[in-house]
Amino acid sequence: MTDAIPRPTEGDVVELILDDHRVFEELLRAMRDETNDRDALRQALAQLLVAHGEAEESKVYGQLRRKDAIDEEEVEHSTEEHDEGYEALLTLLQVTDVGSGEFGDGVHEVSEKLSHHMDEEERDVLNPARTDVTDKERARLGASWAKERNRLLDDDCGRIDNVRRLVERATRPE
Repeated sequence: MTDAIPRPTEGDVVELILDDHRVFEELLRAMRDETNDRDALRQALAQLLVAHGEAEESKVYGQLRRKDAIDEEEVEHSTEEHDEGYEALLTLLQVTDVGSGEFGDGVHEVSEKLSHHMDEEERDVLNPARTDVTDKERARLGASWAKERNRLLDDDCGRIDNVRRLVERATRPE
C-alpha cells in the first residue's frame, strides 16, 4: 500500500502538504470500511504520517520561523500535535484485530487528532506561508520537504518500533 503514496520531488510546499492532508483523509475513510485491507491501510497511514510530520519539523517549520511567517509558539504547538498524533498512531498499530471495536476506536482517535492538527496547520501555518514567503522560497522548501519525506518513506519510518521511539522521545523530560 505504501507504493500508493504519492512521491513528489518538487512543488510549492503549501500545496504538497495539502496534498498529503487529502491522502490522510482518504486513508482514514478507507480504514473505516471493514471490507478493505485495513492492516495495509494502517501501515500506509503510519508511513505517511511519520514521514510527513518529521519532514515538516526538520525542513519546514524552522524555515518558516526564520522568515517570520510563524512564531516559536506555533512551531512548538505543531510539534506537540505531531507527538499526540504519533501517540494515537502507536495505540492503533498495537491493535491485533483490525476487525475489532478497538481498531475502530483507534481509527477514530487518530482521525480526531489528525483532523484537529490539519485544521490548525492549514489556518495558522500554511496561510502565513502563502502570504509571507515568496513563491521561490516555497518551491525551495517544497523540494527540501519532499526529499526528506521520501527518504523517510524509503527508510520504512512508520514501523511500530520507530513510532514507539518517537512517542518516547516526546515524553522524555528535558
